[in-house]
Amino acid sequence: MIGYRRSGALPDKPHTVHRDAGGALLYEHCHTRDGFDGPFSILYHRQPPQFVGDGEVITPLFPGRSDGAPASDSPVRRRHLDSLRAPPQGGPVTGRVPLLWNADLTIGVVRPTTEDDFLYMPGDGDELFFIQSGGGVLASTFGTLSFSAGDYVFIPRGVPYHISLMADGAGAASQHWLWFELRTGLKLPTQYRNPVGQLRMDAPYTARDFTASELGAPRGDVAELRTVVTKRADRFTRHSQRAPVLDVVGWDGYVYPFTFPIARFSPKIGQVHLPPTVHGTFATRGSLVCSFVPRKVDFHKDAIPCPYPHSNVDVDEVIFYCDGDFTSRRGVHAGSFSLHPAGIPHGPHPGAYERSIGATETGETAVMVDTFDPLRLTTDALALDVPHYDDSWT
Repeated sequence: MIGYRRSGALPDKPHTVHRDAGGALLYEHCHTRDGFDGPFSILYHRQPPQFVGDGEVITPLFPGRSDGAPASDSPVRRRHLDSLRAPPQGGPVTGRVPLLWNADLTIGVVRPTTEDDFLYMPGDGDELFFIQSGGGVLASTFGTLSFSAGDYVFIPRGVPYHISLMADGAGAASQHWLWFELRTGLKLPTQYRNPVGQLRMDAPYTARDFTASELGAPRGDVAELRTVVTKRADRFTRHSQRAPVLDVVGWDGYVYPFTFPIARFSPKIGQVHLPPTVHGTFATRGSLVCSFVPRKVDFHKDAIPCPYPHSNVDVDEVIFYCDGDFTSRRGVHAGSFSLHPAGIPHGPHPGAYERSIGATETGETAVMVDTFDPLRLTTDALALDVPHYDDSWT
């Protein structure tokens, strides 16, 4: 949650009468987190937002979280997953391919080629995308929000939405998104805020770097959508409403979809190499999402800019490679995932450590996730596994 935002027509005070220009009563809708103790927003609908009638449990729209690795596989095996091997398919919801998961989150990839014909409401967690390529328009009860390559896109749990695709010049097949389902919720790291909740002046971003949804007319067919599919407890339920769902005329609060371009992240550098936590961008209860962006590197005359070998005995590390030459790895490319489990030392490939001496800058872009609960691989992840990555340090 970034800070207070508002859009559209609002009454002077919450929980009071609010009518449209024609005199019709509008329906207040409080969207709360952590019961009634956490951040919240208040929306005003033309029709009551509650669902009408029983929902229909339907076939899952995308694969679930399941153990794909055989018991004979070592739990500390380093892996390279090539997401370019995942076929472009389906819509922004139906095309999802979960790859890694634990109790805190699911990490996957989406390469949509078409649009979904319904609104989707995530009930198991907040959603975060990183747009490796492509773009589109998110339409939700909070309004519309455009996004493009290099953007993080955040959608809070419980917000119905639809994504329209916009190609980036190479057609629909150019869409390639990193996807997170964050079951314990997303927040900004606590250390970036001052005592009143404002982002500190030494934080790696400012409130101006985030763009929130704004009320405006969605595309005509999207504005008329009346079907909502909700995912809750890993099951999917479909409701059909009597009136269009995206009927909000005003909202305000601290909970809303937003975008954040990774290029707006302001990296910190030091005299010698700093730990990767200085690149922290978003946090959950048990994970940290970090952004590596082009930057100057360590400036001590004898500095070794390449990350040092280390044993992070409590945390599994996943890196999604976006662009540039990642100094510590070989054999990876844009669209690669590397998984380095906790429990054993890991570090740069042979030769990379010494070659980095004297470097003054790096042009890499990558998204890293550190998570405390051990990650499990899905069956789909095994299909993307690049053989012999674990042997590439010899």
